[in-house]
Amino acid sequence: MKQLYIKNMVCDRCIMSVRHQLDDLGLDYKNIQLGQVELSTEPSESQLQSFRDSLTINGFELLDDKKSKTVEKIKNAIVSLIHGKDADEFNLKLSAMLEQKLAMDYHYLTTLFSSVEGITIEKYAILQRIERVKELLMYDEKNLSEIAYEMGYSSTQHLSQQFKKVTGLTPTHFKELKENMRKPLDKI
Repeated sequence: MKQLYIKNMVCDRCIMSVRHQLDDLGLDYKNIQLGQVELSTEPSESQLQSFRDSLTINGFELLDDKKSKTVEKIKNAIVSLIHGKDADEFNLKLSAMLEQKLAMDYHYLTTLFSSVEGITIEKYAILQRIERVKELLMYDEKNLSEIAYEMGYSSTQHLSQQFKKVTGLTPTHFKELKENMRKPLDKI
């Protein structure tokens, strides 16, 4: 079995897109999840190159080096945590959750992430949380207090301060704009 790591897989639609690409190329797979595919058999070089080209056309990238794979695993763990798949892990500290999921020392992970991405893991997580808050504000189904609780903020004031620091707007002002100022998750 061959494990492939793919950059920019951030949602269920990404998984569906990669699944279609694998099917179109006739590559058999056992499992697809955010950032990785487990193939049933070893692909030929030409199949691998065709898959790489197909991924690139669709905004993904096949990762080859160990550091890039680890950074992508970090991003996928954070996206899963913040965007709902692993919401039960919100009670864990981010550092503990990443150490647990990746079975690596957090100091190593944060140093690697910062050197590759140019921002800290914490900053990346904050940006992801703010994007999720924007999404929840746009839905207009929950009040700010409920959103703060759901997203693991200690208070609505803390959420509002962090939101304003990142976006330049208060959550209320953002909601009043009624413009979609959200960023795609793979652009964060």
